[in-house]
Amino acid sequence: MVGCRHCACAAVPLAHTPPDVRSSLGSAIAPAPSPAPALPLPAFSRHSPSPASVASCFPEEEQDGHSATHPDKDWGASVQEESHSRAGLPARGGGGFLCRYLIGKKGETKKRLEMETRTSISIPKPGVEGEIVITGQHRSGVISARTRIDVLLDSFRKKQPFTHFLSFALNQPAIQEKFLQFKEEVLEKCSKDHGVSSSLFQNPAKLHLTLGTLVLLNEQEIQKACDLLQRCKEDFVDQIAGGKPLTVEVAGVEYMNDDPAMTDVLYAKVHMKDGSDRLQVIADQLVERFVASGLMLKEWDRVKLHATVMNTLFRKDPSAEERNYTMTGKSSFKERESFNGRNILKLFENFYFGEVQLDSVRLSQRFSSDASGYYATSGQLTFS
Repeated sequence: MVGCRHCACAAVPLAHTPPDVRSSLGSAIAPAPSPAPALPLPAFSRHSPSPASVASCFPEEEQDGHSATHPDKDWGASVQEESHSRAGLPARGGGGFLCRYLIGKKGETKKRLEMETRTSISIPKPGVEGEIVITGQHRSGVISARTRIDVLLDSFRKKQPFTHFLSFALNQPAIQEKFLQFKEEVLEKCSKDHGVSSSLFQNPAKLHLTLGTLVLLNEQEIQKACDLLQRCKEDFVDQIAGGKPLTVEVAGVEYMNDDPAMTDVLYAKVHMKDGSDRLQVIADQLVERFVASGLMLKEWDRVKLHATVMNTLFRKDPSAEERNYTMTGKSSFKERESFNGRNILKLFENFYFGEVQLDSVRLSQRFSSDASGYYATSGQLTFS
């Protein structure tokens, strides 16, 4: 049984597997005690590496036909050669959207995969726990089918709206107070400028820095993200932060697009009070690790540290969150009513929002709130 790289759960042993190729994933990780994602929970878990990685996990096995284990691959595959091939891909929680995506309209996607790889693919029905099982007469066909399924699942994931994001909370009382002052003064001095209204402003309880967004499709993926945060703490965050909170100043405003007269996002700038780049280094390394794990898509070479204070998405949906629209290719900006930010930028160029102690990175859940009004936290990395 060849374990699916998309799932952190344990593969069910194939007690009656016809002999040939078998591999299994490691033990399941207990689900995090965090709120479930707002979206339906599909069966598979994480973003996959490139399709080439699949073939590369079998080099010794292809050469000598003996068992080959590759502990450096985080999906923990081990392979044994026998007489005919079978791969089991865990599908916990039933088939759901992902299985329907693999089957396709009138079964066309599944049939095409089977025909082109000369395999048989068994997919559990929605609501039924089980594995997606690929069987075939030749190992190459089974591996090819699994590679094709990986690509399909990767495509599915990229089409999903993000469910979580890594964040620094900036909703301390002093910052909220200064933000409300900023809002009051902007409306007092600039309300006659095109598009400026109270509906544009961020909820002060949700002020934050976003490091990167994630699509976490089930509890196993959420737990994997939480575990990775803790490894990052041990590997580099503690050393950079020195086990103490980072003192950051929030001051000045800037806009995202090219024309200040057609602004969609206005944000507050942040910098380390001591003038160092430690906050930037931590942010960049965290994103690098999450991208390498497959849990996050790479959007920029460096994290753009900013705290959104005004956003035209808030006009229709106060709970809206920005995602890098250049990555999705969607034309959401065409549906916006931009505002003229020239006077705001001139009058509040150096507005001082305050000083804040950043003591944790949170795995925040989109479209949620905790008791403080901030986003519900699925997990966090603390600096102390």
